[in-house]
Amino acid sequence: MNSNMDSIKKIFAKKLLEVKAVKLQPQEPFTWASGWKSPIYTDNRKTLSFPSLRSFVKLELCHLILENFPEAEAVAGVATGAIAQGALVADQLGLPFSYVRPKPKDHGMGNQIEGEVKKGAKVVVVEDLISTGGSSLKAVQALRDYGVEVVGMVASFTYGFPVAEEAFREAGVRLLTLSDYEHVVSEAAKTGYIREEDMPVLAEWRKNPGEWKSTE
Repeated sequence: MNSNMDSIKKIFAKKLLEVKAVKLQPQEPFTWASGWKSPIYTDNRKTLSFPSLRSFVKLELCHLILENFPEAEAVAGVATGAIAQGALVADQLGLPFSYVRPKPKDHGMGNQIEGEVKKGAKVVVVEDLISTGGSSLKAVQALRDYGVEVVGMVASFTYGFPVAEEAFREAGVRLLTLSDYEHVVSEAAKTGYIREEDMPVLAEWRKNPGEWKSTE
């Protein structure tokens, strides 16, 4: 990782903590929709409510795309978390925008991809948050099935689970994010947001979140 990218990851981690978009509760774990118990909960959508932070996310995602996927001809957001951010990014870059539903609509045209995207177009996918990577990669597959070339994905945040990293590798999708779990935990420890003794618990959870149980 270059020093500039590392710096952005630290800055964004700090900003997420400042607006309480990240909550760390090792002693009182959250329960995710998957049933996993987790000492952390991240809600990137909160960034949309703060104009300066919203612009920061938009511009930094644009920088990632321009530096790494300059060939992109269109932007696709993953519903619903990345629709707003994807549209902001597409607008800034002057590129067409569409978004991908989790599954085809059960009425009307039965679309899974909303908007217009040309067959064969080079598309960069904008995502909100990467956990297991399952829903993000389903969106990639829907776009590929439709007949476009996915050149890569950018996202605000990733937990960096080994299962997700493996899934992205297998799918042949390059993923770049503005921040990640390590940087958030590191910044949270620096500012006293979490206690030093909580660090091993947070590290243990990240290794195997599906099996993790709180000791409290």
